[in-house]
Amino acid sequence: MEQPILTIVVPCYNEEEVFETTCNQLKDVINRLINEKYIGIESKLLFVDDGSKDSTWDHIVQAYQNDQSVNGLKLSRNFGHQKALLAGLGEAVKYSDCIISIDADLQDDIHVIKEFILKYLQGYDVVYGVRKKRDSDTFFKRTTAQGFYSFMKKLGLPLVYNHADYRLMSRRALEQMLRFKETNLFLRGIVPLVGFKSTNVYYDRKEREAGESKYPLAKMIAFALDGITSFSVKPIRFITLLGFFASFISLIAGIYVLIQKFMGHTESGWASLMISIWFIGGLLMMSIGFIGEYVGKIYEEVKNRPRFIVEEKVFKHVETSHLESRIHK
Repeated sequence: MEQPILTIVVPCYNEEEVFETTCNQLKDVINRLINEKYIGIESKLLFVDDGSKDSTWDHIVQAYQNDQSVNGLKLSRNFGHQKALLAGLGEAVKYSDCIISIDADLQDDIHVIKEFILKYLQGYDVVYGVRKKRDSDTFFKRTTAQGFYSFMKKLGLPLVYNHADYRLMSRRALEQMLRFKETNLFLRGIVPLVGFKSTNVYYDRKEREAGESKYPLAKMIAFALDGITSFSVKPIRFITLLGFFASFISLIAGIYVLIQKFMGHTESGWASLMISIWFIGGLLMMSIGFIGEYVGKIYEEVKNRPRFIVEEKVFKHVETSHLESRIHK
């Protein structure tokens, strides 16, 4: 079998502190796999600068000038991790047989990339990098993450438990995934919908090499809401059921009040009245908020704006004519 061309796509946002370490470690992995004849010599790294405010892009350009295996893509502003990743995947699929995505902080174990390639060579189109455990997370993050995956499973979404965006995809699998055109991206939910033969590779997650996490609590909550509302209408149905339940409780309370009135036991009910108002008001606000999430997504989708804008590229192009003659997996 001809050695496949691999591209490793790395989204970057303000990663100047860790870039050199990340680039060197990933180049070592690619060179080792080339020397062991698992991948072709045209294999490359593709760094995607997602509108960084520091010198990340300057580091990418310098690495491109010094090394044949480095390419770069600069977005015009910060579009978000998922769209930056999609931009890189869309570029890499043009000249690659298989593509691996990984975050720039290298908390994901790069030493299992060889296992990814071996699984690909065995005929798998999608290889998910899955964490063995979450011991390195705080108690809050670990608990909320587990709750999120459990909740998504109950909604019927085919998420891979403890998998983020560390994965390998074959060219044909990625081409099909790129046909999904929604603006609100949740790639770890879209990839399983593509189908094709898939498997998992398990690894231990490390501490971040340098810098700070680009996913604070607010972004994590927004990301979770995107995942929930992009793939299921069950929250809307839950609100409907909650409304029926609240109406039923109100009916019972109304009957109770009437009985008390006819029996002459009515008293000043300020406390119960205020509690009821606050409860029903909160319920209504929550319901409107959930519905608003869906309406907002419809609003964004119908505008059909570009998901990202590329400002600049630094590329050493791979000869792609031979790719077209291959039978892709």
